[in-house]
Formats: sequence, C-alpha cells, structure tokens
Amino acid sequence: MAAEQAARRRRLSLRWRIVLVATAVVAAALVVGSAAFVGVLRESLVSGVQLSAERDAAELVGQVETTGVAAVDTDIDDDDGRVVQVVSAGGTLLASTDNADDAPLIAVPQLRHRASPVTDDVAGSPTPSPSDDDSDDPSDDSSDGDSDDDASDAPGETAAPGSTSDDTASPTAPPVLIDDSATRSVTSDDGDPYVAVGRTATEGGSGRDLWVVAARSLAPVDGTIGTVLSLLAVALPVLLVVLALTIWFVVGRALRPVDRMRRQVDEVTASSLDQRVADPGTDDEVGRLAHTMNRMLQRLDDSRRSQNRFISDASHELKSPLASLRQYAEVARAHPDRISPDELSTAVLDEGARLESLVQGMLVLARADERALARPTALVDLDDILFAEARRLRDSTSLTIDSSGVAAAQLRGDAGLLAQLVRNLVDNAVRHARSSVGLAVRTNDADGTVVLVVDDDGQGVPEADRQRVFERFVRLDEARARDGGGSGLGLAIVREIAAAHGGEVTASTAESGGARFVVTMPVD
Repeated sequence: MAAEQAARRRRLSLRWRIVLVATAVVAAALVVGSAAFVGVLRESLVSGVQLSAERDAAELVGQVETTGVAAVDTDIDDDDGRVVQVVSAGGTLLASTDNADDAPLIAVPQLRHRASPVTDDVAGSPTPSPSDDDSDDPSDDSSDGDSDDDASDAPGETAAPGSTSDDTASPTAPPVLIDDSATRSVTSDDGDPYVAVGRTATEGGSGRDLWVVAARSLAPVDGTIGTVLSLLAVALPVLLVVLALTIWFVVGRALRPVDRMRRQVDEVTASSLDQRVADPGTDDEVGRLAHTMNRMLQRLDDSRRSQNRFISDASHELKSPLASLRQYAEVARAHPDRISPDELSTAVLDEGARLESLVQGMLVLARADERALARPTALVDLDDILFAEARRLRDSTSLTIDSSGVAAAQLRGDAGLLAQLVRNLVDNAVRHARSSVGLAVRTNDADGTVVLVVDDDGQGVPEADRQRVFERFVRLDEARARDGGGSGLGLAIVREIAAAHGGEVTASTAESGGARFVVTMPVD
C-alpha cells in the first residue's frame, strides 16, 4: 500500500500536488463555511418568523379581550402563511382561519387562576359610614360577624365565579386568569411546517377563559434555504474550478524559473562546469536557489580545476625521478664502463626514496580530501618527537639545531601523522636555513592548546606568499627546491594534518629574519 502511494506521488508533479492540496483545503473550508452560513441564516429567518407570530398573537389577544371572539378577523389569504385559532378552555375551536387544522396547533394548557383581594366594590357592599368604622361599637362587630358567619356557613349559597347575582356575597373576588404562553414548531395536517405561538386571553364582555393561537408558515424559510443551497451547489464547484485553474497557472509561472534551471543544470557536464544558471533577478526562494546552485557549480568547477592541477603537478613530479632512473639505466646499458655499480645503486635508491616520499605525500592529501584523516584519542608526547628530529638533524647536517625551547607537551592525536607534520616542517627549515634551525613547543594552559614553532635563518617567506605556500606543489624557489628534492607537498601536508587535529598553521618572520612556521592544535 505504501509503495503504491509512493508511486502515485511520483507520477504526480509538484505542480499537480500543490493544486490538488490547495483546492482540497479551500473546498473543505468552503463546505464548512457554507454549512455554518446556512445554519445561521436559517436560525435568523426562523427567529424573524417567530417574532411575526408573536406579534400576531399579541394582536389577537388584544382583539379578543377588547371586542370578543366575534370580532376576530379570520379572513386571511392562504398565500400569506398565517394561521389564527381561538379555542375555549375545554378545547373547542371557536374561530379559525380557513387554512387552519380542525384541532388546535398547540394544545390548550390547564388554565390556572389566582384569587384577587376582596374589595368593597367587588363584594357589592355599600360604602361604610364613619359610624360603621368605629371599632368600639359592639353592635357593629356582632352584626358584621353574624353576616360573615351566615355567608360562610350557608351551604350551597356561595355564588359561582363570575356570577353577577346581588343576593349572594363572597369573601373573594372572581378568579383572575394567569397569563400563560407557549411557542412550538409544529406541522399541520397537510405536512406544512409552522411556528405557532399560544397565549391565554379573557374574552371581553363574557369573561371566558380562552386560548388563542397565531402561527406563521416556515415554507418561505425552507424556500429561501433551498434557493441558497441550490446557488451554493452551483457556485462552489465553479469557484473551485476557477481556483484550481488560477493555482495551476500561478504555480506554473512560479516554477517556470525552476524548470529552466533544471534544464540548464541538466546540460552541465564534467567538461562544462564553467556554465552557470541564469539569475532570475528576484530576491525570493527561486532567486536564492539559483545563487545556491551557482555557488555549488563554482565549487565543483574549483574542485575539478584543483584535481586537474593536482594530477598535472603529480605527473610532472613523478616524471622527474622516473626520467632520472631511466637515464641511469640507459647509461649503464650503453656504457657500462662509465658508471660503477655503486653509483648506479645509489642513484636508484635516492630516486626510489624520492618517489616513495612523493607517493606517500599524495596518499596523505588524497585521504585528507576524503576526510579520512581521523584523529585518534591516544596521548602523544610532541616534545619526544621534536627531540628525536633534533638528534636526526645533528647527525645528518652541519646546521646548528636549537631545541632549548622544547618543553613537555602532550595532545590527543595520531602519532604517525604528527611525526610526519614535524618531519615536513623540519625538512623545509633545513632546506632553506643558512646556519641554524630552531625548534620549540609549549602548552598554553589559558586556551588549552599546544603551540609548535619551527624557525630557520634563511630568506624567509614573503608576506604575499604566506597563504600560497601551503598550497599543493607550490615552490617559491623552483630550481633550488627541485635540486634539493622538494616536491612542493610538504607544507600542504602539514596544513591538512593540523586541520585533521583541529588546528591550523601560519607562516611569519623569525627573529633571525628567516621563516617561522607556527602550528596551533588543541590538547583534547
């Protein structure tokens, strides 16, 4: 399954993937937004219909309580979507519009009453005179008490609520209907949706408890929502198609410089690394990509040139000892009496050693180019290496070797590589010194480094050549260096070994006026 998906992704170009992903994201956002919009729109429309139904119910209650049921206007156009019903407390439909059902849209609730306080007007008693208010008159108290007792104790003589008989007195006023209301979403017998509002009312004149219902049809709401959904069903696909085409052209235009760079880079070969990618002239990702690719091509071109120069220089260096060996061999064959076996063997051994040194140096540089000069973690006594080199020079040369500056110094590294580093520096100093060579090494505790110094009293290194002298096959004195056996790789090897140990080498002027080479490497 994963392999199939990977193959499918490979078949689709970046342009197509961007179009599909962007369109899918926008489509999802539009669907969610449309659903939310339709929901909010429906809620708003339903709220408006409900407010209209509530206004109709309030008007209907006003008509019933003012002029009675007979004055209720039930002549309403069916297309208006309005329904009016007036229902008695027992559930009997007293008045309704022609489009109303036979049963109330909202069931009649249990009508509740509350008793109002007794007043003189409600009880029908005459207005008391000031003498009647005298609470100290015992005859008044007894008379009032007898009247109350008679009214309350006579069974069957209490007037019913709403009775207007003057013969019956009641301790309370007629019950007052408690306002009640209800709002429902209902469906008529024909299946039409409505928002119905029910209100309690007391009919004017008769005082009957009534239940009035006003309803508004939701068909216009459903029609509006249906129209909106139809528009969205047409508009969204069209919008997505337009969006996809727009993204297709915009992405294609944005990727056009990238495709042009791809074609240009595809034309670059090993023999044409000097070609460069056209700069789009923009400071965006595409422009930075072009600059990066040009820098990469420049590095490849420099590497190729350096490699070709290295091969050319190595061939030239190998040619000299090989030509010398061939010359000695030809002379020995043609004129055996002109060269002795000792001279021939000495020449062969010297040139062989020169070849070995050259090949070994090129091998070290090749390993350095491959980052294969690993730095071991063994502790190496650099002072012991310097003392050994000083003894070798005293035995093989007539130069004065000053090793008084050699102090105890240890660092972690490769003993063989460090010995080669010291040997190359010392041989270079001996080759250019007039009378003396100075060796020194110390540990700098402040920054945790070991500093190695090799001086000679020769002509020194000109300031303009102090960087170039570490390049491969570079000789500042071509004739003298070749005669002395130098290959031009010694200082280049020193720089690579120092770099492999996390250090660096610099050239400067010694106190004697000659050359000074300083190698700085970390202890750990």
